[in-house]
Amino acid sequence: MYDVQKLREDFPILQREVYGKPLVYLDNAATTQKPLCVLDAMREEYLNVNANVHRGVHYLSQQATDLHEAAREKVRAFVNARKTEEIVFTRGTTEAINLVAQTFCESQMQAGDEVLVTDMEHHSNIVPWQLQAQKRGIVVRHLPITDDGCLVCRDSVAAYMTERTRLVSLAHVSNVLGTVNPVKDIIRLAHEHGIPVLVDAAQSAPHMKIDVQDLDCDFLAFSGHKMYGPTGIGVLYGKEEWLDRLPPYQGGGEMIDKVSWEKTTFERPPLKFEAGTPDYVATHGLATAIDYLNSVGLDSIEAHEQELTRYCMEQLQTIDGMTIYGPRLVVGGSAANKDAVVSFNVGSIHHLDMGTLLDRLGIAVRTGHHCAHPLMDRLGVTGTVRASFALYNTKEEIDALVAGIRRVVQMF
Repeated sequence: MYDVQKLREDFPILQREVYGKPLVYLDNAATTQKPLCVLDAMREEYLNVNANVHRGVHYLSQQATDLHEAAREKVRAFVNARKTEEIVFTRGTTEAINLVAQTFCESQMQAGDEVLVTDMEHHSNIVPWQLQAQKRGIVVRHLPITDDGCLVCRDSVAAYMTERTRLVSLAHVSNVLGTVNPVKDIIRLAHEHGIPVLVDAAQSAPHMKIDVQDLDCDFLAFSGHKMYGPTGIGVLYGKEEWLDRLPPYQGGGEMIDKVSWEKTTFERPPLKFEAGTPDYVATHGLATAIDYLNSVGLDSIEAHEQELTRYCMEQLQTIDGMTIYGPRLVVGGSAANKDAVVSFNVGSIHHLDMGTLLDRLGIAVRTGHHCAHPLMDRLGVTGTVRASFALYNTKEEIDALVAGIRRVVQMF
């Protein structure tokens, strides 16, 4: 049985009040709350194991190194990578994508070569490529989406790949629409044309099982803070052959083999991409968060959140003037086309007004463009209200959201 009330006990912040009202936290696509086990693990390491990793022969350094590399193995198993050498620690999804954008464009692309993204991307999967376009003259092209927030069909995707396409980079799940993209099919299609694929898994890693070998993606990025772990830590998975081919991202300590005035040689991946002191306490926190997710069960989490998504959409549609963006939740087999995110507007009420007034009722939602300006332009809006769900959310909280929206509508 999925005991959501029992799980909520692991997150003391959910018991607090805001403006005298019980907190209803529905901003999980921005960041999730942290269970006590993650906070305790990080506190324990700072209190008893704090020492720089990889560089010391003394006991504390070796113990900290063991925890850090155990975290790498934990991440490897979480995404089913072949080797720990394919797991690079970053500060988050954004840095992971920037790492690929800079090193891939430097070594694999020339002026006029193309990277293909989609109309539903987060800015972190748009701006890094635009920076490379300004610097190196590459071309950023984008796959269109349908009116209900899905990617175009397979044949149309193929039509957007040209002889100059060098990389496809797309979100697994949209942070605005909740659309679950058919990344496995797109990866297979891209590989038929000899094109590697980067998957932004920031919005999928906390909600569903990811198997990079099954997907056959070349790169995959996600963040710790969206999956019940600490901020400032993330992961780039890269196939070993690709990480070997890419140049270093930054220079400094740790990533070198030997430095002389004449020449510097570099470590092999993943250390080649991890210059400087890593956040070894955060990696331990991330590993603990993965243990927590595994203990609850990602299949159970996905089923719970899909039920919340379905229930939320059903209840919101009873409100006059309601517009919900993205696909309707359709579950087929073991997959669904929408997950854990519902974005909406009500009549002519500005999204900022709606979010501000809901906040006074203790309901935390996200408002604005959600770091997706091109998608807002495609939808023809300046912004939306976004409710996003986590393993600890309940139908009662959705009822509170719906009641809050009705109250705001009455005010207008």
